[in-house]
Amino acid sequence: MELVEVWISALWLEKGLSENSRTSYRRDLFQYALWLNQQGKGLLLAGRTELQQYLHWRLGEQLKSSSTARLLSCLRGFYRYLLREGLIVQDPTLNLDNPRSGRPLPKTLTEQDVETLLGAPDTEELLGLRDRTMLEVLYATGLRVSELIALQMEQINRRIGVIRVVGKGGKERLVPVGDEALLWIRRYLQSARPLLMRDAHEEALFLSQRGQMMTRQTFWYRVKRYAMESGIDKPLSPHVLRHAFATHLLNHGADLRVVQMLLGHSDLSTTQIYTHVASHRLQSLHSEHHPRG
Repeated sequence: MELVEVWISALWLEKGLSENSRTSYRRDLFQYALWLNQQGKGLLLAGRTELQQYLHWRLGEQLKSSSTARLLSCLRGFYRYLLREGLIVQDPTLNLDNPRSGRPLPKTLTEQDVETLLGAPDTEELLGLRDRTMLEVLYATGLRVSELIALQMEQINRRIGVIRVVGKGGKERLVPVGDEALLWIRRYLQSARPLLMRDAHEEALFLSQRGQMMTRQTFWYRVKRYAMESGIDKPLSPHVLRHAFATHLLNHGADLRVVQMLLGHSDLSTTQIYTHVASHRLQSLHSEHHPRG
């Protein structure tokens, strides 16, 4: 294990590596060396096959994705050092992919659950009308909660029924709102927003009781409260209506690339996870209703 200590010392001198990082790297390499020893191999003789087997084994031990990334970074750095020092002739980590455990399927609501949740706010009250409008817009557009609360007045074109969304990385996309959500936006703008305003120059669409842009935490707290009051006993996340938006569109035959565009995903594979949720629903319906299901 002397090689490990030499490399860690070199890293410390070269990059000023923190004590925590040095401890983590040392632990990662010691555990890898121990595993290799059980396979009858050493650090210098390990190849790509052993590395892949070890990474998959660690995933099977429920290693967090962040820990897997750190482990792979550590191994790459270590073997590049060995290659530079002439201690190995080939870097076994070259082009080695980070194996990922299957992504958990997003928790989603049925269409009936969504209707129940949307009907929970008391729209005779200012905040209830605001909340109903926000829920309607979320379900109609699939926005991220951060995108919803950041909406400015000028981002909504009520004449043609679209919202200009500024997403991750400042990327813009146009998302249709739908007639139902538009009706609630008009009602909110006429009956609630003027009474919530404290500053005539405030441009945020959805205002708090103080007349300012809402926080994600406040909105999420209210969504959880409405879900509880509605008897929706399911694990929820702040993106529950975004997940429902995508899943229900796919259930009704929407094209995957259209859903990708509406959600603002740069990578189609991110959107594809919703096809699994949709297909599970279709399989369930088939089993329930098909005569030979």
